[in-house]
Amino acid sequence: MLIRTEAPADILAVDQLLKSAFETDAEANLVMKLRENGHRTLSLVASSDEGDVVGYVLFSPVTINGEDYNWQGLAPLAVKQEYRRQGIAKRLIEEAFASLLELGYPACVVLGDPAYYGRLGFEASEQHGMRCQWDVPEGVFQVKELRSGEFEGQSGMIEYCSEFSHL
Repeated sequence: MLIRTEAPADILAVDQLLKSAFETDAEANLVMKLRENGHRTLSLVASSDEGDVVGYVLFSPVTINGEDYNWQGLAPLAVKQEYRRQGIAKRLIEEAFASLLELGYPACVVLGDPAYYGRLGFEASEQHGMRCQWDVPEGVFQVKELRSGEFEGQSGMIEYCSEFSHL
């Protein structure tokens, strides 16, 4: 298994992966729009030993109270059905965290299963006085410091790129 930065040659394989991993084409369409509009900060693929794309994660900018602090939103994350439960998603995210921190992105947010993302160090945003732009159940919107102390003095509304509003 190889984790690497997404290349232009991966676009079709990533599109097919996203369409197969989710119930609708919304995530695949979102990724295309984020790419087209220059809102993709980092995207990684996991490829099998044969070179097939079997996992994908994308990060895009978010703001807090309308201000850009270089924070990133994780979405989407997908792994091919037959490759799930092998730690691929975890490896994608951990590699992405290291890259994001190295590139100067100090925090990440995610909208997802608290039990799953909690194992990766995410915490409920409410614990830090932060909330998502959408009405979601408590604990589902989560935050993670990549650089220690990043959340000090921060609170308020976190908003994703406008492309997310069309989901």
